[in-house]
Amino acid sequence: MPQPRLFLVYEPEKACLDRLMNQGHPRDRAVEISSYLAQSTDLAPEFAEIWREASKRGITFTPLELDEATAAIASADPANSLVWTLTDGIAYFRGGTAPALARLAGLGTVGADDSLFALCQDKFRSGAVLSALGLPVPQAGLARDGHWLAEPPASPNGWFVKPNRLGAKIGIWSDSHCRDLSQALELSRRVFSHYRDDVVVQPYVAGRNVRASFLDVTGHADISSLGVFLVESGADFQTMADSLALYGDTGAAARATGVYAEPELVPLAATQPEADAEIRRIAARLMAGLGLRDVFSIDLRVDADGTVHLIEFEVCPGLPCFDFRAYCRAQWSMSLAEAMAETAARRLAS
Repeated sequence: MPQPRLFLVYEPEKACLDRLMNQGHPRDRAVEISSYLAQSTDLAPEFAEIWREASKRGITFTPLELDEATAAIASADPANSLVWTLTDGIAYFRGGTAPALARLAGLGTVGADDSLFALCQDKFRSGAVLSALGLPVPQAGLARDGHWLAEPPASPNGWFVKPNRLGAKIGIWSDSHCRDLSQALELSRRVFSHYRDDVVVQPYVAGRNVRASFLDVTGHADISSLGVFLVESGADFQTMADSLALYGDTGAAARATGVYAEPELVPLAATQPEADAEIRRIAARLMAGLGLRDVFSIDLRVDADGTVHLIEFEVCPGLPCFDFRAYCRAQWSMSLAEAMAETAARRLAS
């Protein structure tokens, strides 16, 4: 019988950059947008290590660029093949097609089903679904190029404006927290001019940033395996510039020059155990109500009094990012390569 195979499907930055420029995006904007895919750039040097760890567990590891995935997945044996999607996207990025291709070919996948890959990439629609599930997500308005498609609710603390379908922190600037709705509409014009995207306009939520990460390494992990960490960067929120400084070529240059600084990760339970427990209840609700499984992350804000606000969820978290690596070490005492190989081995065995 052929050896079980793990396909890791990813969209390269360069392929995305070329496609965006062919669609008429100016080069500097195309570079910003394609930078979201820096995790595929960052993980590529570790493909050999992942291959070794997978081999130890009797698995053949095959990284696949997205444009090669259709033929490879279609010809794979559904009985012993598994697809793990590294980079997602439904608009500017195309990785969200990978789990759909796997389903079409009858292959198993690591992660949620393909419908959630589409939902989480549309912040306005996903927020509506999260609200319908009774989760503590800020209500949102939607604007396009200076015009309201849906007006946001009143907010005494101002509003936060972010692109609706762009990944990472692209299009989030230091003035994305605005004090009046005319500023919000002006930001929507800027986002539309730069990126051709709508903006979500939510009441600004004060508090500290929290990232919750999950990977089912054992094949039967429960909510106790969720890692919940305060992300202490010294800033109220992460801008596009901050994000670019952590990943890809920009992050590599910062590391080479000694100016790279990762945010500090602090277990939330150490200071706000009630908020930690509430976040675990939220995650359990997402798993039961939406079908999150295997691997995901959640972004939240926590007030000083412990009130939790759910900002968004991600079914395709940045595996090589500092926070997910730290989670693998803290929760599973494994490197990222070990954790990925073990997760795949358990899934293939079941």
